[in-house]
Amino acid sequence: MDSKLKITVLYESWGEEEETAPEPAKKKRGSSKRRKKREKHDREEIFEALEKLGHEPTYMVLDGGDKSLTALAKHETDLFFNLVESYAGDDTMEMHVAAFLDLLGRPYTGAGPQGLYLAQDKGVAKKLFQFYGIRTPYFATCYQGKLDHSQDIAFPLMVKPVSEDGSLGIDKDSVVSSVKELMERIHYVQEEFNSPALIEEYIEGREIYAGILGNQNPEVLPMVELDLSRLPEGMPKVAGTEVKWEKDSEAYKVTKSAPAEDLKEETQELLASTALTAYRILKLRDYGRIDMRLTDKGEVYVIEANPNPWLSSNSEFFMAAKKSGRSYADMIAEIIHFARTDRRQRDKLHLS
Repeated sequence: MDSKLKITVLYESWGEEEETAPEPAKKKRGSSKRRKKREKHDREEIFEALEKLGHEPTYMVLDGGDKSLTALAKHETDLFFNLVESYAGDDTMEMHVAAFLDLLGRPYTGAGPQGLYLAQDKGVAKKLFQFYGIRTPYFATCYQGKLDHSQDIAFPLMVKPVSEDGSLGIDKDSVVSSVKELMERIHYVQEEFNSPALIEEYIEGREIYAGILGNQNPEVLPMVELDLSRLPEGMPKVAGTEVKWEKDSEAYKVTKSAPAEDLKEETQELLASTALTAYRILKLRDYGRIDMRLTDKGEVYVIEANPNPWLSSNSEFFMAAKKSGRSYADMIAEIIHFARTDRRQRDKLHLS
């Protein structure tokens, strides 16, 4: 384990009710077991893990103002545990926070600006996948009537924002089967998100997630599957907002993630090698998650890549880490270790 460090858990507060950094959760004597527990933010669990590991954690919040950037530049710490996913509510600014830390020469966990950009622009990522021979759905991108890229694609199609994550812009209406539905969905994406629309072939199959830890010799963790087989009849099997976030919806209640079962050894090897290649192509580092579809023919399609994925104890990433024999603190300790390796080595990631 790394020696005792001052580690700052860096996150953004845009859209949250609380104005100040939270204190780590403390147990209260005599508290009712029946009281419904507030679901912890991943930053709180990370904070507690850092304390358990013997480090000195603190919080720092970026509120989207110039003063917060000045404070960030002046802040003294051994390492930033970077959980920032946007700046001033703009998801496309995520990479600029990492770039700002690079300009300051400050070490931080997770992907650098290159990896964040390549993974966020799904159109660019898919072009890279195709160049390196990785299966990904054929696609087209368009914005305000202009085609940036187009391949021969056929219905049914999936339509989503080109740069959003967390399933934003994806729901039961994202899969379209006619020109009318396609045009309506493109209009929705452009109006709602002011974003180009990514139009891709809908791939029927199992939803498989591959968590990856490391840099020079990254390790692919055990596969995790989001079981979509019990979704309501007629609902497309996609991990949309109903599945991910709407806790009162039927879709949310009948879907769950768990370590993937019944995978043949050669299928596991194909999933792992595909995920690892995608991880390296997009210059991800320290940790990441690759989302894939496995067809009934045994074909593996990369859907998208997630740099700096959610690290909650309920997350698919920790589910995979736990399956590999790691505790939550073990996982956090490894991410810190990878982030503190020589920075020049971190950026010299080549395809093997």
